[in-house]
Amino acid sequence: MSAIEAHVTATDRAFHVEGYEKIEYDLLYVDGVFSVDQPELADSYRRYGRCLMVIDETVYSIYGQDIHRYFDHHGLDLVIVPVGIAETAKSLSTFETIVQKFDEFGLVRTEPVLVVGGGLTTDVAGFACASYRRNTPYIRIPTTLIGLIDASVSIKVAVNHGKHKNRLGAYHASQKVLLDFAFLHSLPEDQVRNGMAELIKIATVGNAEIFDMLDEHGPELLRTRFGHLDGSAELRAVADRLTYLAIETMLELEAPNLHELMLDRVIAFGHTWSPTLELTPPAPFFHGHAINIDMALSTTLAERRGLISVNDRDRVLGVMSRLGLALDSPYLTTELLVSATDSILRTRDGLLRAAVPKPIGRCEFLNDVTTDELADVLTAHRKICSEFDREGAGIEMFTGAQLADIDG
Repeated sequence: MSAIEAHVTATDRAFHVEGYEKIEYDLLYVDGVFSVDQPELADSYRRYGRCLMVIDETVYSIYGQDIHRYFDHHGLDLVIVPVGIAETAKSLSTFETIVQKFDEFGLVRTEPVLVVGGGLTTDVAGFACASYRRNTPYIRIPTTLIGLIDASVSIKVAVNHGKHKNRLGAYHASQKVLLDFAFLHSLPEDQVRNGMAELIKIATVGNAEIFDMLDEHGPELLRTRFGHLDGSAELRAVADRLTYLAIETMLELEAPNLHELMLDRVIAFGHTWSPTLELTPPAPFFHGHAINIDMALSTTLAERRGLISVNDRDRVLGVMSRLGLALDSPYLTTELLVSATDSILRTRDGLLRAAVPKPIGRCEFLNDVTTDELADVLTAHRKICSEFDREGAGIEMFTGAQLADIDG
């Protein structure tokens, strides 16, 4: 929710306006968000007697019966808009389809849309809400690890345009985010791995305690879906502590800068060269693999600058490798790094602002990285990666299976 406070001053030849937007939203833990005895979601829609839900079609195929049972129990009419959004469908075409459904539903100005799914779904549907009548409210229920600990924490919404990731977008906060980590038990391993790259991001430059937990428990958290599949009570406690710290750290870093007016952003670690890299292959990288390649290269850059030790460099790369995340790729070339640098300089107002660890758990920003240095670092990085499992390649790096499903 937001409110505008504005002041106008006038002279005989000019007017000056100053406005301040108040942003207010909640992130609430809910155990079993679609359990009929859990009123939090239903209470948000009782005054309207109905709900328009934009939902990832895969999530709907798994939880559809529970969802309909929930809304029937609470006497609320439900209209479902299932969407299949892979990275290539994070587009204006999908955006327009969602907006058309808003029209058909006859959405009331203050009526919140319910958006259920991962970060791709909430990005596109959130952008549709930001654009529809310029400000339509919405409530998010994230169902992926990225959604739970990263995408739903910020207020950014967007679609891709051409080969440019998130080129069209807005800052539009949801009214609330309902956090139900039980969704992780049905999440495929590749999607959990995808989200763990964001945890590495937060940990490596923002919270050393999270990093230590990932170092000790990472593969087991991946295998057990953070204790929600078949993990022990002790592992579940670690998972709960880790994800809580991740959300808390994200909010501490993001809340003072929700509109990204300050461009030195700690959580942009891994997002300097990856926006160009991610959409380069015929089947795009999973977001987590793309940013992880960027983070791995940035970690090698930090070590060569003397900002972290060789031991800490290998700790970071080791955590990544044991989770099956990519450290390197043939698509990462000097030419791509040059092109990606040119692109990110425009986004970051002419400065590189490359976030790197100094040491693990803290951040340094680099603005003086040259093309020659990038080429040298890439050569060194590739040699270092050859000593790790799979020579730095990731497991299930590309969104090809999703693309095949959509094309079919």
